[in-house]
Amino acid sequence: MYREFFGLKEKPFNVTSDPNFLFFSRIHKEAFSHILYGIKERKGFLEITGEVGAGKTTLCRAILNQFDSNTKTAFIFNSNLPHLQLLQCILEDFGLVVTQKNKAAMLRQLNGFLLEELTKRNNVVLVIDEAQNLEPSTLEEIRMLSNLETDNEKLLQIMLVGQPELKDKINSPRLRQLKQRIAVRFHISALQKDEVERYIYHRLTVAGSKGDIYFTEDAIDFIFKFSGGIPRVINMLCDKALLAAYVMETKNITLQNVEGSAAEMEGVVL
Repeated sequence: MYREFFGLKEKPFNVTSDPNFLFFSRIHKEAFSHILYGIKERKGFLEITGEVGAGKTTLCRAILNQFDSNTKTAFIFNSNLPHLQLLQCILEDFGLVVTQKNKAAMLRQLNGFLLEELTKRNNVVLVIDEAQNLEPSTLEEIRMLSNLETDNEKLLQIMLVGQPELKDKINSPRLRQLKQRIAVRFHISALQKDEVERYIYHRLTVAGSKGDIYFTEDAIDFIFKFSGGIPRVINMLCDKALLAAYVMETKNITLQNVEGSAAEMEGVVL
């Protein structure tokens, strides 16, 4: 609705995990480097945690976009599956046709696939999102997948992505063997106050802004306090604030705009 008025080619504050909009805060840049290193060096297990809306999935998508055809990937979104169904989904996401749906047969098929990719010098990466929902028994089954290796390197790189509960779960005594195998563990924290302003203008620029959209300083301060630096909340608030500014036919987003938008998000009538 407001794109033409602001001269934007797309909506700047969608809450979808679009890697083109990834903003490299200090913590995101550090996480990106650590994860990329872990995958390229075939470290096996990696763990990425962060609060809801912190940008974990967007970061993972951006990392996977760095790889060429020599890296085969599977991205699992449904973490609530029993381990046999999860194993089947993993095989299918790698493009394999599962004919025998028992554990032994599927593991043989996965191992054969991994060995074939190794002969081609390809790397294979499995990403499991919302991994905090996985039962401890399923996490243990996933740990067993890391046994698929040669004498020199891991055949499968496994990235577990989830909310802080995942970190707590992996730290439990029951999963100490899994914890010992995780080579890279990284927690994505919220944006700092100075990063929120840069984040907003970064997304506007990617969406096609020519620099004529302005958020006042007190509006930025309010956005930081209201969102706690969580990107998804910032996006929702800024999207509503742009709509409010469009209705007022102004390209200056003020404290009044963001306060009204925040009240709307919380169901409060001003």
